[in-house]
Amino acid sequence: VADNARDAANLAGRIDGACRGTATGQKLSLEAWVLARYLRDVAKEASARLLRMSSGRFRFEVVDEDEGGRTVGLRVDIEDLHTCETRPVSTLSGGETFLASLSLALGLADTVQRRAGGVQIDCLFVDEGFGALDSDTLELAIDTLADLREGGRSVGVISHVEGVRDRLD
Repeated sequence: VADNARDAANLAGRIDGACRGTATGQKLSLEAWVLARYLRDVAKEASARLLRMSSGRFRFEVVDEDEGGRTVGLRVDIEDLHTCETRPVSTLSGGETFLASLSLALGLADTVQRRAGGVQIDCLFVDEGFGALDSDTLELAIDTLADLREGGRSVGVISHVEGVRDRLD
């Protein structure tokens, strides 16, 4: 009986350590691990959209370690498939940042819908940012929003850019 009680207590201690992130060799608490998993899911969904919007150039990469292998928290970087380099999102141009932001918002909506048992997110609101886009990127952003509308979502846009108002009611 004493051996069973000791084994049960050891098991409970190991489970507690795993949940708190204090188990031997463990870097993350269970809560942080779950959040990291969700972020990776969102980045995967967003990457599929960003790849299409950037003509196959960009995708997201979630990084949790520095070059030395030390845990640094979670960071989202951009993998540039034209240069084969991964770089901080802060290095994106204004238009690229807009597309990355739109991709992340849509990736989050896709992930929530998939994980929430069929809950539909039918509305999206975009507040500005269009003025910073060159004409090609603006066209791509408008096409993406128009595709969402054709797919049954309502898209609300706040913009002073003439081309946006002409294409999206």
